[in-house]
Amino acid sequence: MGRLEGRVALVTGAGRGIGRATATRFAREGARVCLADVQPDNPAEAAAVLVDGGMDAFAARMDVTSRTEVEDTIAKTVERYGRLDILVNNAGVTRDNLSHKMTDEDWRTVLNVHLTGAFFCSRAAQRHMVERGYGRIVNVSSTSALGNRGQANYSAAKAGVLGLTKTLAIELGRYGVTANAVAPGFIETEMTRETAARLGLDFEEFVEEMVKEIPVGRAGWPEDVAAAILFLVSEEASFVSGQILYVAGGPRD
Repeated sequence: MGRLEGRVALVTGAGRGIGRATATRFAREGARVCLADVQPDNPAEAAAVLVDGGMDAFAARMDVTSRTEVEDTIAKTVERYGRLDILVNNAGVTRDNLSHKMTDEDWRTVLNVHLTGAFFCSRAAQRHMVERGYGRIVNVSSTSALGNRGQANYSAAKAGVLGLTKTLAIELGRYGVTANAVAPGFIETEMTRETAARLGLDFEEFVEEMVKEIPVGRAGWPEDVAAAILFLVSEEASFVSGQILYVAGGPRD
């Protein structure tokens, strides 16, 4: 029996990277999973792979910045499975630039996807969790929440996610719902490949340079973050709430 046998989970940004790795790990641990993403093709393919492997999963096209789409997708998940136990707010985008060059639109887009999206999803999900007296919410933040050159929008959004997490933990704990955050460091994903390309760097050379600053001597992988998230949604973490778990290969302040 898997660690999430009988649980129902919804993972946003599940079409690739950390989101896909998390949805896959959940399904392998026995959860029934909704893979939600604004791009429909990737999560549909990922869900098909899981179903072909004998697991229970389905894909949903969902824009986390749309309250209506969020509420509809969560309602469909509950209608399909009868409950919602786990929410992972992972959807994200980057629009990097130095502060004095950053456009209003780039600021709004990143804040809306990361922070407003996490709020919309958490608000809709907690209604079902509170009703059942059980829930696990995990928000994906970043070490960039501590500040990072060229990422005023992303850093602000990820710091906001931490404040949202702690507040949800305070408000929802009495109803059997925990809220925690993971804060990944440098993880090899499509997003970091896009960052390297934007900087005009070969990806392998980019990784090599980043690894020099990581105490464990390697870059992170999506599966590393998925493993941390799995712990936070497990029964073993029932007394862990309002915490930030850095998945960065070394300490962070």
